[in-house]
Amino acid sequence: MNRRAQVGIVLLALVIIGAFSLPLFQRLEHYQEVVDQGPSPEARANPYLAAQHFLQLRSIPVSVIETLHGLPDNRQRTQSLMLLDTREDMTPAEVERVLAWARSGGRLLFVAEQLWDDKKGRSGDLLLDQLQIHQFLTQGLRDQERRREMNMIKPVIPLSPTFASTPQTPWPELTRLYVQNETDPAYMSFDPEFHLDDPQDHAQSWANSADATHMLQMIYGKGLITVVTDANLWKNRSIGKYDNAWLLWYLTQDTDVTLLLRTEHADLFSLLNKHFPLALTSLTLLTMLTLWRVGMREGPLQPAPERARRQLSEHLRASADFLLRRRGQQLLLRTLQTDILRRARQRHPGFDGLVVAEQWQALARLTRQPVSAVGQALRPRPSERLSRSEFTRQVAYLQTLRNAL
Repeated sequence: MNRRAQVGIVLLALVIIGAFSLPLFQRLEHYQEVVDQGPSPEARANPYLAAQHFLQLRSIPVSVIETLHGLPDNRQRTQSLMLLDTREDMTPAEVERVLAWARSGGRLLFVAEQLWDDKKGRSGDLLLDQLQIHQFLTQGLRDQERRREMNMIKPVIPLSPTFASTPQTPWPELTRLYVQNETDPAYMSFDPEFHLDDPQDHAQSWANSADATHMLQMIYGKGLITVVTDANLWKNRSIGKYDNAWLLWYLTQDTDVTLLLRTEHADLFSLLNKHFPLALTSLTLLTMLTLWRVGMREGPLQPAPERARRQLSEHLRASADFLLRRRGQQLLLRTLQTDILRRARQRHPGFDGLVVAEQWQALARLTRQPVSAVGQALRPRPSERLSRSEFTRQVAYLQTLRNAL
């Protein structure tokens, strides 16, 4: 078969395959599928990233800081400082510095973190206590109101059909904010479990749900302070709901915004575990093998001492050590001196009637020791602790006298 015949057969085969595949190609449908890969690493590290981008789209400059070492400058343009992250490590000096900054013309917004404690007279939240704002649980307010209504005595009056039912507040779980020159309020999704109380009437405006107050605003010197029960409505998953984004713009309009956030950064171990898992596993195994090798016992085990080997002298020495640790040196010395005097009374009648000098002379004759040695042994010792050599020398004098009696 020549080359031309082979090419012809190949072309014929392709035509036949194309003829049979044409119905299949006609039935194919083209479509697009979008795969949701979840939030980006930036969004996972910064829960307020959407709020930051929203403000930037509204031509509001936004900067993020992680510490309060440098506060924004109010001299050129009005600044808004938003403390949305935890403040548990905030010191009293930092609180005074932030309040002084707000008093000089800054706009401060922060989240109330602690509940008011009536017994302690404080909440533990330094900013709340300084501004005399109290935070309570909404359920506690409902329970107090229910007990108050139960204690009140009300006459039973039949309801007329006209007043048998009263209209309820629409969306009672949402917070309403009434703005000047607007007939309808703005609705925000603050956490309904918390309530802000202003017992000193410092606030000039507020926003309420059906049962509680969730935002307070007060003029503070030349500045403005806003207190909210929570900032979850401005996180990535909630800022697009209701009027949450509008409220953020309303509170920060015509200012430069500074967000205090402790964004999550991957530590060294996380980065190593992500990029070098085999190296970490090998290092862990090597460390375990090294510790096992170092901890291996060298030589045979020493047998446990038998109880029968212990002698009376060992028990006496252990008892003496125990008394020395628990009762001190002076008690042991006085015990020996008392025993010597008791033996002297038995050997020398009328020993108690003698003066101290005569007693020492009598003991010197009985024990055949110098009077100076007797006096050195029986003389009262100072209360301070003796050195090891002095204590041993004193005990030796006393034992010599006692053994000689």
